[in-house]
This record gives sequence, structure tokens and C-alpha cells, in this order.
Amino acid sequence: MKKLLALVAVMAAFSAQANEKLVVGATPVPHAEILEFVKPELAKEGVDLQIKVFNDFIQPNQQLALKNIDANYYQYRPFLDEYNKERHTDLVPVVGVHIEPFGAYSTKIKNIAELKGGASVAIPNDPVNAGRALVLLEEAKLITLKNPGDPQSTTRDIVTNPKHLKIRELEGAMLARSVSQVDLAFVFANYALEAGIDTNSALIVEKGKDLYVEYLVARPDNINDPRIQKLAKALHSDAVRQFILTRYKGQIVPGF
Repeated sequence: MKKLLALVAVMAAFSAQANEKLVVGATPVPHAEILEFVKPELAKEGVDLQIKVFNDFIQPNQQLALKNIDANYYQYRPFLDEYNKERHTDLVPVVGVHIEPFGAYSTKIKNIAELKGGASVAIPNDPVNAGRALVLLEEAKLITLKNPGDPQSTTRDIVTNPKHLKIRELEGAMLARSVSQVDLAFVFANYALEAGIDTNSALIVEKGKDLYVEYLVARPDNINDPRIQKLAKALHSDAVRQFILTRYKGQIVPGF
């Protein structure tokens, strides 16, 4: 009987160890969907992947820094670097997974040349992505910047604005909802996909820059955790590459 109880105890301990929980924060599309895709594979490797969905760009990093979640997957390096700098955190990238196009959409015009004087333009309100949008406006010859092509630019760096565009800064999640309310809105692909916007309909688009690969992110104290490493390996698999290509049909692309 003692041997039997000891065996049961060992099996219970093994079972608990074999199903260790890993909580990862993500925005809904495509990040949470990609994590859902790898969840069964991780279960086979003893990792119980639990996905906590966020609808903003700040909470996933805050919750990770506070150790309320184990990792997150929703951001690219410039955004992460800026967050660490501003919040005095030391979150670290693990692996890059995919690249999303960042584009400007409109329900009022069909071509960027149709944008009228005094038109309202919505851009992201965080420093990294605001600069990214301003550079795209400059490339479309709608404005000029103090330092041409500088993604660190702010609205204060606009030197000329010949069409007198009214540039409004909005929180990332609000941009997709603003498309019908302004003349032109810059929207992240994840929010565009979630809102049913075809990313191929963008009037201005930035595609495929390696700088904007979206990363799985962890902390220095857990980046080498076997659970994190198993997730990293799963996200870099041929199966995930094929899933991205098939599911999103070029609207987002693999970043590895």
C-alpha cells in the first residue's frame, strides 16, 4: 500500500509539473489567434498556455512588469524600447513572429490625391507610432518634417502642411473606429483585421519592414524559463509560418 501511495504521489507531482501554466498577454487579432493555434502543441509538451486578451497597448507591458503575466505578444522593438525608457522597465524581446502593415484608411476618398484642404487625419497618440504615421504622411508628400524620414518626429516637427491637415492623435484601439468619422485614419493591422477592414484597401501603407516585427516579450528573470522557450520554439515553427500565410492571406506576413 505504501508503494502504491508513493507511486500515486509521484504521478501526481509529474502531472502537475507536466501541465505548468504559462499566462501570455496579447491583443486579439492576430496575436491571440496565433497563440490559440500553438496551444495544443504546447499542451503536448506539458505547458498549459493561458491567453489573456488586452485591447490596449499599455496594460500588457504593465502587467508583465508587475509579474501578473509571464509574457506578452503584441509589439515591435521600437515600441518596447520606448516603453522601457519611459517606464524604467527592462522587458526583453524573445523571438520575432510576424510583421503587420501599418496603413491609412478612408471611407470618404478612394485615392490619397483626393484628400482636401483642412481634412482631418487621425494618427496614433504614442510617440513611436505617431512618428511612424508622420513619416508616411511625409512620404505621401502631404507634409514635410524638420528631420525628413525620422520616426521619432512629433507634430511639433511638421515644417510645412500645405493642405492644412487637422492632425488628431488617438489611442491605438480608437483608430479603427475613427475611420468613418475622419477623412483619413492610420490604423494598425491588428485593429483593422478585428474591425473587418481589408488591409489591402489602405491608401497609404508601410509593409514588410523588419524593424516592425512583432515580438514575444518576457522579463530578464524568466526569459530562459523552459515554458517561455517552448512557446518561442512553437511560434517559430513551419506550422505557424503556414498558419499565418493561409489564415491572413498576405494581410500580415511571417517575420522569421
